Amino acid sequence: MLREFEDYMRLELNRSRLTVEAYSRDISQFAAWLGGETFDPASATTADIRAWLGSMAREDSPVTLRRKAQSLRAFYRWLLRRGSITFNPAADIILAKAPKRLPEFVKEQEIEAIVKNGDISDFRSHRAHIAILMLYSTGLRQEELRTLTDADIDFSLREAKVTGKRSKQRVVPLPPELLDEIAEWQKVRDARYPSLPAPRPLLAGANGAISKKTLYDIVRNALSGSSAMRKSPHVLRHTFATSMLNDGASLDAVKEFLGHSSLATTQIYTHLSFNELKKSYAASHPRAKTEC
Repeated sequence: MLREFEDYMRLELNRSRLTVEAYSRDISQFAAWLGGETFDPASATTADIRAWLGSMAREDSPVTLRRKAQSLRAFYRWLLRRGSITFNPAADIILAKAPKRLPEFVKEQEIEAIVKNGDISDFRSHRAHIAILMLYSTGLRQEELRTLTDADIDFSLREAKVTGKRSKQRVVPLPPELLDEIAEWQKVRDARYPSLPAPRPLLAGANGAISKKTLYDIVRNALSGSSAMRKSPHVLRHTFATSMLNDGASLDAVKEFLGHSSLATTQIYTHLSFNELKKSYAASHPRAKTEC
């Protein structure tokens, strides 16, 4: 039954692979908690779901708990629609919204130093350098970068075709300097893996595209000396967006670069850019010292 729900999520709702995996994992956790192999979705009550979420609250963040509740609501809506149940026990399960946390980013001087001093003396170091350069220069999500192939990169048009959430495609520009670095990296990659089948992943390993864990390890190592508390690919996406806004890009432009479906999602970055402006004012304006 769970496999059928996964197919429904993927094929009819066009949910991303990561979303399908997360929802499936949540439902499996609830099933194991309630009855294991004898789990019967129709036997679950609203009280059962509340009790499970309560037990999860000790180890999960508010954001994760909200997703778990969404997973069960979606699962039971699907069961109700196909006639497998007559009552949806998850319908009234609504958790309070978690407070939005401002995106964390790497200071411009820190990320520029990391990129400038990137080591390309061996294969793994060179691959790590390209990964950091791509994340910082384009604002791609980790999944978008991992699945980017040579076929997606157009050197003549200086752009890349990116497949984002829900298979939505967008085009991101690639500056000449970045394209030069990509071309040099491709030579190194092809020398290491001459038999890699097409379309070749930009960031390739022995078995094709690198794993999510490998990319996270690359970023964690690269940012180890930075002041950023969190060290993940998404932090570099935040860094890209913040840098764009601080340098005068419009909110609409940043929205398109990031592939956001709603401008409201992009607006959270305005808090960061405004904070940077306030710091600049406090440090530079002659009246800041007397009135701030």
